[in-house]
Amino acid sequence: MSESEQFASDNYSGICPQAWKAMAEANGSDEPAYGEDRWTQRAADGLRALFDTDCDVFFVFNGTAANSLALASMGQSFHSVICHELAHIETDECGGPEYASNGAKLLLGQGPNGKLTPESIEHLVTKRTDIHYPKPKALSLTQATEVGTVYSPDELRAIRKTADRFKLNIHMDGARFANAVAALDVHPSEITWKAGVDVLCFSGTKNGLALGEAVVFFNRALAEDFEWRCKQAGQLASKMRYISAPWCGLLKENVWLENARHANACAEQLAQGLEGLPGIQLRYPRQVNGVFVEMPDPVQAALRDKGWKFYNFIGGSARLMCSWSTTPEQVDRFLADVRKLVS
Repeated sequence: MSESEQFASDNYSGICPQAWKAMAEANGSDEPAYGEDRWTQRAADGLRALFDTDCDVFFVFNGTAANSLALASMGQSFHSVICHELAHIETDECGGPEYASNGAKLLLGQGPNGKLTPESIEHLVTKRTDIHYPKPKALSLTQATEVGTVYSPDELRAIRKTADRFKLNIHMDGARFANAVAALDVHPSEITWKAGVDVLCFSGTKNGLALGEAVVFFNRALAEDFEWRCKQAGQLASKMRYISAPWCGLLKENVWLENARHANACAEQLAQGLEGLPGIQLRYPRQVNGVFVEMPDPVQAALRDKGWKFYNFIGGSARLMCSWSTTPEQVDRFLADVRKLVS
């Protein structure tokens, strides 16, 4: 079995052809450094066109830096950020947001299927208001969530109303934002600035790029001096075009969206094939490109013995992640192996 026979992560996938072609074109001539090149301008303008609004766009190497620096721009060290208890910034970023903000505390909220609710946000804001408690200043929403669910436009607008009551800025961790747009079948603006999101960290890495996240400030006042934050944090690429040019490949003819739709469709095929099998149960609704499934430990062990790679995720369920490069045939092979093991 080849290394590509895996459902471990969309981070395992390679670079999609369109992004690779754009990077090769950017390599055809010398260009100014530190983001002054034409490719970075083109990619930033492309994102402004995509969201249909004037916004400030910055490119950094990875998602941890994007989230951490964006959150640091939204408050001071004595502030706090509300997020879901399963949020990536809490479970998988090694204290990056706290480090970048010089100590701003994460306050953990609850909600079904990995999503914050207006009630959980209000509870955290109002539980204490004394000077001995880090003052809530921002909230972070993961779209799609760590368990593969999505916030609808109505849910986001309801959260924005709560945020307005308590003067909170909204950060969106968009590690799988493309998959959420594809699943909801909405214009990207409908689940970002039109729903009150102040800053989006839009991932390219999980959508066909080698590296590179776009930090998109819809609330441009929050972007003040952000380029200096990037420089200080070692996130200002000297040859920026090698981060931004592949974005041009993704944005052209909506490749980013087609990649996400394909990954979601493969996950849907996977979920439908698993449902109803003996001893198999989906843990969360399948909405984007991840399937979270309960399956007996012996079945999981046997699948791994056959060479299949996948993670056990939060709560112990198996996480099966599809990407732009997953094929329907690969899904069929996996399902055939599962059926043999549970029959």
